[in-house]
This record gives sequence, structure tokens and C-alpha cells, in this order.
Amino acid sequence: MRNVYQFVNHMNNPFKFGSVVSDDYFTDRHEEYLKLRQIIASENHVIMMAPRRFGKTSLINKVVNSIDRPVIWLDLQLMTGVADFASQLLKQLFKKYPFEKLKFLISNFRFVPVLQIDPVSNNVEISFQTKVESFVQLEDVFNLIEKLGEDRTKPIVVLDEFQELLGLDKSLDKKLRSVIQFHKNVNYVLMGSVESLMRQIFENKKSPFYHFGQIFSLNKIDLTDFRDFLDSRFISITEEHAGISEAILEFSKCHPYYTQQLAFHVWMKIEREGTTENVVKNSISDIILMHDNDFDRIWSNFNNTDKKILIGIAFSDSKLLTDEFKSKNNLNASSTVFSGLKRLQEKGVLLKTEVYEFDDPFFREWIIKKRNVN
Repeated sequence: MRNVYQFVNHMNNPFKFGSVVSDDYFTDRHEEYLKLRQIIASENHVIMMAPRRFGKTSLINKVVNSIDRPVIWLDLQLMTGVADFASQLLKQLFKKYPFEKLKFLISNFRFVPVLQIDPVSNNVEISFQTKVESFVQLEDVFNLIEKLGEDRTKPIVVLDEFQELLGLDKSLDKKLRSVIQFHKNVNYVLMGSVESLMRQIFENKKSPFYHFGQIFSLNKIDLTDFRDFLDSRFISITEEHAGISEAILEFSKCHPYYTQQLAFHVWMKIEREGTTENVVKNSISDIILMHDNDFDRIWSNFNNTDKKILIGIAFSDSKLLTDEFKSKNNLNASSTVFSGLKRLQEKGVLLKTEVYEFDDPFFREWIIKKRNVN
């Protein structure tokens, strides 16, 4: 059925996924934006929790860019150790502040790092003495940020995947809190995607970071808001916009990343083929085929118990930990199911909302298709 508007000739695809989004690509999170901006602008610390690909980075990026203050951003998932943490954080400072000013200030470090400057790109490479206790170096860098904040504009430090902190050093939480708790000239935004670990760090009364800042949990985008967002874009390319938007959200369950991904491919397919017949269903199949090798590799790394749990969730809406679920999926004990669910959550494969569900709806569909074929 051809119902694509005749005037549509290679319009820009209005959907984007896989990178930080802004402007027209940013899905409405107006309420969350206002709350976060108020917290950060009033110079309070923020603890943000949300599963991967929920749009944490895009939202925080939009908030901090609306505040006229320096932003230092670092992903702890990419750090290889405490010394690397210190050097990469200092490297970010050189991107934000004048070289001569920083060069003068780091001359007061207890152990001065080695700086190498690329004469072409002006990028600064930093290394610390390996024989020095690593936290001394990191402490000097954090205190440097506090010092920089004394000059009218207080910096905002965003540390992404903060739950990886203890993987760098088991006592790093205690050491780091002992330093930054005295900082008055810095805003900290600490983000994480493994909710159980983040809550352990920030809600456990015995944790050094207990009550460090305002906890902000980012949920899925409201169904009505997301439907309006999709509909306002598909209306320019097809008369079937309402039905297409509903079908996309029914499959994606309002997951920000996968909704944008599917919408992108649906738009591309409509524009290329000039028809909306089975367009959502066919786009889902295309994406699954595109990621078949990736899903196969992911699946092969699960143990047998995890595979049984994933198959059970993919095919069944029955409540987990019930005798029916365990019997149907050949799982012998509640403790086995519980530990498997916890493990799959920490890996980011499953989300826990009102029920347990797949983070990636395409992976769920891949399992269903593979089981039905084989």
C-alpha cells in the first residue's frame, strides 16, 4: 500500500541513536530537564541512575550546556587504574583551562606529572611517576579542580559509570570521599547504569558516599510523550503515522535507544520503498538480521542457567520465582533463579521495572525466532 506523501524526497531522517542527541533529535524530557537544572544550578551534587541507553548522557549534556560553567567529563568505565584516572582527569582540565595557568598550578603537586605536547594538535599527554602511591596523584588533581573553582565560575565534574570506581581500587570510595567532601567550589554529577551497585554506594548507611547528593532515577520516557514525539515526525512522510508510532512503542516498550533505532529504520524503509505495508515488522526483522552475529556471540557467553531464564522471560509473561516458571523452564531452585536474575541485571541484559524484561527487545525477538526455527 503506497501512501507516502509525494513531496517527500530524501528528507533528513528525524531519528538518531547511538550517540549523544540534542536539539530536534532530543526526545521530550522537559520535566526531568527542569529538575536537574535546578539542582545543578543551585550547586548541589547529583547522583543519576538509569540503565544504559536510557539517555542519561544526552540529558545531562543538555542540562550542563545550559549553565554557563566549565564542564569536566570522564567515563570511569574506560579507566585502567587510579593513576590512569588521575592522568585522564587532568587531561580533561587542559582542554578547559589555559595551559600556562594549569602548568603553574600543577607545579605545586606533591609529585609533578610529565607533560608531552603534540605541536600539531596541541593535545597534552600526561603521565605520573609509577613509583608514587596512585591516590596521592588523584587527590592532587581533584584539589586542583577545587582550586580552579575559586575563580567565580565553579566547574561541574561529571563522572560517568561511577559504579566502576571500586574496580579501580577497593578502598577508593573511602579515599575519594575524604577529599571531595570538603570541596565547596565544585559540583559533582555522578552517573551509573548498574542500579544495584549505585544504590549500594549511595544508599547504604555504611558507605562513604551515603547521602552525598540528590539521587535522581531516570525512567523510561512517558508513553504519551513518546507517541507524540514519533507522530510529529512520521506525519511528514505518511498518513499511517499514528499506527506506525503505536506499533514501534508496543515493540520497544518506550526504551529510548531502541525506540529511536527502530523509528530510524522504519523511516528509512518508508522513504526507500515508498510503502508502509508491514513496515515495522519488516524493519524489526532487518535489525535482527543485521545483529545476528552479535547476538550469537552474546548468547554463547551465557551459562546454561542464564539461558533458561532468558528463554523463559522471552516466551512467558508468568511471574518469576513461581513453581510454574521454574518447572516450565527446568530451573530447580528459587535461589538459582534469583542469583541468575541479579547477574543478568548487573550485565545489563535484563531490566527490572514492574516485571523483569529484556533491555534489548531485538535480542528478545532474536531468541524467539531462533527457538521457533530450531
